Amino acid sequence: MQFVSTRGMAAATSLSAALSAGLAPDGGLYLPAHWPQFKPAAFADETDLSQIAQRLLTPLFAGDPLAAALPEICAQSLDIDAPLRALPMPNSWMLELFHGPTAAFKDFAARFLAACLLRIEHEGETRELHILVATSGDTGAAVGAAFAGKPGVRVWILYPDGRVSPRQAHQLGAFGGNVTALRVQGNFDDCQALVKRALNDDELTSRLRLSSANSISLGRLLPQMSYYAQASLRHWRAHGHTLGFIVPTGNLGNGLAALLARRMGLPIGAIVLASNANATLSEYFAGGDYTPRPGIATLANAMDVGAPSNFERLRALFATDTEVRSALSAEWVDDAQIRSAISTSPAHYGTVVCPHTACALVALERRRAAGDSRDYAVVATAHPAKFDTVLAPLIDAVPAPPPALAALLQRPSHSEALANDYAAFSACLLR
Repeated sequence: MQFVSTRGMAAATSLSAALSAGLAPDGGLYLPAHWPQFKPAAFADETDLSQIAQRLLTPLFAGDPLAAALPEICAQSLDIDAPLRALPMPNSWMLELFHGPTAAFKDFAARFLAACLLRIEHEGETRELHILVATSGDTGAAVGAAFAGKPGVRVWILYPDGRVSPRQAHQLGAFGGNVTALRVQGNFDDCQALVKRALNDDELTSRLRLSSANSISLGRLLPQMSYYAQASLRHWRAHGHTLGFIVPTGNLGNGLAALLARRMGLPIGAIVLASNANATLSEYFAGGDYTPRPGIATLANAMDVGAPSNFERLRALFATDTEVRSALSAEWVDDAQIRSAISTSPAHYGTVVCPHTACALVALERRRAAGDSRDYAVVATAHPAKFDTVLAPLIDAVPAPPPALAALLQRPSHSEALANDYAAFSACLLR
């Protein structure tokens, strides 16, 4: 399988090269040259997440040196539970994606990407691999956990100072060693812009071996399809029809993964993107122009993205805006509605949710109020204990952190201040 840039100005390349580069040479994002097609019956013997991922991704790995290692990569990185639990309301479920080591859905993709990058051999290459990652809260911790202590790799985590939860910030600085946390004086989009500029800096890349672990990385996007495949197949076998998903969305990677799984033939119904007050996507899907803007701070901080990078991939998949809007829909939710959903979640849904999952629950309630009775799974993207300062005023008891998160929170944490300045960032990488 060859991989092509969304901008069409770079030569097609191999999977390993696309994973290593992060961005294409023309500044675009990589996508497969074509999409393999499956029928649900192709997965008749698979129920385990790693097995489903292996079957789903085999055509995309075909012809690449990583192909032989795909079974091991899937088994090593996707050994995380992703339960699909019924909610106490008709035709409604919750897909829990927060059972990994950093209690967020980013663990699936970060571990998979690490397993791939650490196996890619570059003849004659002796330089360290520098992984650059901008985070609005959860991505950085997942990437840090995936690469911590790995030889030949340095990780640089950029996060907006004061715009992540205290527990998220502690996680980001708790790895030490080969993982450095940089708190940037700006918002997530500023962090993302610094990473993209570095990856496109010819002078810098001539001196340093750089790659990205953001959702712009193909290695993040591909494994995320697997949990949608598993959940939709489970539902298909039990009920005989498709399952839709309501996906909390910031940089659009998770929602795009659901769309791509459906494109490959998985039995997935409607896909609804649920954003916070950063309404760039919801305005576009309502018929407006796509208008990126600076991100604004909300309670659902991991989705505080005003210029979602994966929109470029989304547009590349369709010929017209009309086709894009027919494939997905979007809702936005303000902080007052997030608070209300959190405060009522124990009684209404039998569980406590994080602010991001709360956005999806609000979107579900709107669908039901509008008469949409189709089967939907709300995607729960993070464990609520990561957001104790948000939850404490709203519910009687904040859930305790799961063991892996609790252990990380007991470690010392350190981060470095960084001005929102590219010269300062590049100097930091070169020191």
